[in-house]
Amino acid sequence: MGYLIDTCVLIQTERTQKTLQDFFLNLKEEPIGLSVISAAELLHGIHRAKDAKTKYKRSAFVETILEKIPIYPFDLKMARIYAELWANLKKSAVNIDTHDLLIGACALALDFSVVTFDRRDFSRIPGLKTNFLK
Repeated sequence: MGYLIDTCVLIQTERTQKTLQDFFLNLKEEPIGLSVISAAELLHGIHRAKDAKTKYKRSAFVETILEKIPIYPFDLKMARIYAELWANLKKSAVNIDTHDLLIGACALALDFSVVTFDRRDFSRIPGLKTNFLK
């Protein structure tokens, strides 16, 4: 099993100027990675920066993350899992953020656990293993 790091963990890392190791001290020696969805969310954050200085700093942070952590592309297996989850959750009138559901589908396909602060969405994805940070 490995760990898929949710975007919110990386955003918190940037905001608090902690290192990734500060958040991952309790994780076993397993592979870690990012969904391409998280990569897109991080890149989106660069474009939403309030000024040039913040944009430059955020861009440097994101590019470092993208160089150091493996990125898992969204493939057909993940799309099938996502589609089934989405349909079943809609039947139950459960709404989960689209990006979080996509990240959850990636984790399920990879048999990874999601490392996140977001209990609200990820705890409602059936079968998903999670490591909730405080």
